[in-house]
Amino acid sequence: MRKPSKRRSLKTGLPPGTMVHVGERKVERVTIDVIEYNEREIKEHRIDNPDTLVTCMNNRNSVAWINVVGLHDIPTLEKIGQAFNIHPLTLEDIVNTNQRPKLEDYGHYLYLVLRMLYRDKTDGTLVVEQVSFVLGSHFVVSFQEMPDDVFDTIRKRLRTNKGQIRKKGGDYLVYTLVDAIADHYFTVLEDIGDRIEDLQENVLTATGPDTLRTIHAMKRECIFLRKSVWPLREALGALQKSESPLMDAGVAPYWRDVYEHTLHIMDTLESLRDSLSGALEIHLSNIGNRMNEVMKMLTLIATIFIPLTFVAGVYGMNFEYMPELKWRYGYAFIMGLMIATAVAMTLFFRKRKWL
Repeated sequence: MRKPSKRRSLKTGLPPGTMVHVGERKVERVTIDVIEYNEREIKEHRIDNPDTLVTCMNNRNSVAWINVVGLHDIPTLEKIGQAFNIHPLTLEDIVNTNQRPKLEDYGHYLYLVLRMLYRDKTDGTLVVEQVSFVLGSHFVVSFQEMPDDVFDTIRKRLRTNKGQIRKKGGDYLVYTLVDAIADHYFTVLEDIGDRIEDLQENVLTATGPDTLRTIHAMKRECIFLRKSVWPLREALGALQKSESPLMDAGVAPYWRDVYEHTLHIMDTLESLRDSLSGALEIHLSNIGNRMNEVMKMLTLIATIFIPLTFVAGVYGMNFEYMPELKWRYGYAFIMGLMIATAVAMTLFFRKRKWL
């Protein structure tokens, strides 16, 4: 049974903007990591007191990336919201981990929520977590459920000053983070594609229940991916058309690029779903064919034994006046007749290619 903190029903009847954590508590305590950078320098530090985040608001000579891990500590998130003037409705959406990917414009900041997917390094299971971004004039606040993420390459680019990331503003930083998430969608799809190829090679010979369970598990993954990518495509489309002053016109081509990535992901998903449907049809057809072969063999065996059963039934009636009962070679004759009948029927079936 789920814990009460996971239930969306706890929000029933509460006023709009009331913060209730909906989802699993995946970390012990909330951590706040800050990276402040410009073209010349970069500073990294961890903040224990959210009240000190006001300094990030006042420093307009650099871009501040505030990464918050953990969504269960409501008082801490409220202080973060106060520091960056985040609307209560946004904070309510951040702590509700069942959000649909979307984009909202609040004037002085943009709010983007989406799902991050990657494979666990230990057991290879699909890890899903909600990620929220708040883009301000010179800051980006990201909210995650777990410390593991796909942003390590972005941190390395910031530290080594590779590319344009430290020359651009917060909107370009959000683009790189979203692009990293989209790239890992491709990684997950490639993994599913490899598993489908292996499945298609074995589906003709494997008829056990494990194959069917594997197919349905992958179909569920594809359906979940589609549910995550489809609204994300809409959100990125709205982001391209946004006239917010927080979005630099020079970053627009990059957003178009990641938008096209989502289209590619959707096309790949449709192809994988078709492949899985084909594999399922082949699997079910293979099971049906094997069942038909079994029924065919049983039917032929039963057909061969029908005349033998008839002969055995006739001579098992124990009538007194049956000439063959007193004949010395009667038993041998009947056994020979039954064997000859069985052989003749078998040869006939082989001639008709029923065997």
